Amino acid sequence: MTWSIVARDAATGAFGVAVSTCAFAVGARVPYGGGRIGALATQAFVNPLYGVDGLRLLQEGRPAGEIVTALVAADEGRNHRQVHVIDRDGKVAAHTGSACIGWCGSVSGPQVSVSGNMLAGQQVVDETLKAYIAGSALDFDERLLAALEAGEKAGGDKRGRQSCAIRIWASDPVPSFDIRVDDHAEPLTELRRLWRVAHQRSVPFQMAGPSRAKPAGITDRSELDRLCNEYAAAWNAKHPANGKQE
Repeated sequence: MTWSIVARDAATGAFGVAVSTCAFAVGARVPYGGGRIGALATQAFVNPLYGVDGLRLLQEGRPAGEIVTALVAADEGRNHRQVHVIDRDGKVAAHTGSACIGWCGSVSGPQVSVSGNMLAGQQVVDETLKAYIAGSALDFDERLLAALEAGEKAGGDKRGRQSCAIRIWASDPVPSFDIRVDDHAEPLTELRRLWRVAHQRSVPFQMAGPSRAKPAGITDRSELDRLCNEYAAAWNAKHPANGKQE
């Protein structure tokens, strides 16, 4: 009842999942990942244990194909599941159960996979992948967003739309970027609005927080304000609301 894209950004090494559906709060159950290990999406009749167990296998350095095989083999409900995985090397693998509702299936490219079920047609995943590949000049978060928008334009979830999300992991176990729309008549329109809002302060504030590389982070409030203001000014110049860079 969903389509999603999992990918590794070749420029930064970050992993991301973007997802859209006609169901409530998709970002709470479908996307999983971690910095430097990979990411996955579990959908159709979601099995959240795919996320928990899949992350453990990714941490162990197991390849995507082996992970999908292990997850599906342990699940008697496998015919109702859909899952796709990208591992630390950017290799992808996917499973679509025989009981998933059409259109259902997956397509992939270098360091990216798109899977969906209960879609308007294969064109949804095809156009999502096409837009992602074509968007190599975009920042990773916008590239994922633009890919979902292309899939929605191609028909999206055949039941309609309700929620969507983007989660990105740079180098740490926690997301470096995490926005979602849980219930909205036009969720992707709202997600793009939140994408812009997030870059005004939330993104640079989180970048300055504790990390494995800098465990203390930045705690000086004046310094934080300066860094956030400088980041927002540079980001807005590169991503003007009117589409024309300054």
